[in-house]
Amino acid sequence: MNLISINMGREQRLEDTGLSGTTGIYKRPVAAPVAVTPLGLAGDAVVDTEHHGGADQAIYIYGTADYAWWSAQLGTELEPGTFGENLTIDGLESVQLHVGDMLHIGVVTLQVTAPRMPCATLAARMGDPGFVKRFRRAERPGAYCRVLRAGMLQAGAPVTLERYPGDTISIAEMFRAYYEPQPGDETIRRHLAAPIAARARARMAEKARKGAQPS
Repeated sequence: MNLISINMGREQRLEDTGLSGTTGIYKRPVAAPVAVTPLGLAGDAVVDTEHHGGADQAIYIYGTADYAWWSAQLGTELEPGTFGENLTIDGLESVQLHVGDMLHIGVVTLQVTAPRMPCATLAARMGDPGFVKRFRRAERPGAYCRVLRAGMLQAGAPVTLERYPGDTISIAEMFRAYYEPQPGDETIRRHLAAPIAARARARMAEKARKGAQPS
């Protein structure tokens, strides 16, 4: 695998979408080297900090295998950055990833922490009010990562996948469990035992508390 594109965006208004406010989802490839910091790409806009960004969701990655599938479904070629990802990786398919897996990209090391969950901003970006449901059905969410080793990155860098050696869950399983109002005890245990993102951990811990309450 290799890194085919580094994508960055600036804060801009959501125009002609029916939504108010600003977003950083409109990302474009950059040619120059970019610094990867513990909180993401230096200079990249993260606007909705309640749901995006932070140390456990510092970098969002998407793969060309998923792009090829979407291009076939939508009948048009999609450019890197269309899904708001920071890094577009050749040969990557997100459902093949597991939480805790590490990606060595040049001098940088990332660790997979969570799938991306679709929202109204993504639907607006794609120009399709029904895209949230479509993205859910597709089960090609891409993955958020924490930065284990920071450094400079440039498009073309080699990418090596190192599997997590401990107990974990797949990105596909985590994506599906998000939509379950009350996952089973075993599902909750496996989530909380894996190195998932802090936001996901808080959601699953809350579901565990609700499940433990007497009826």
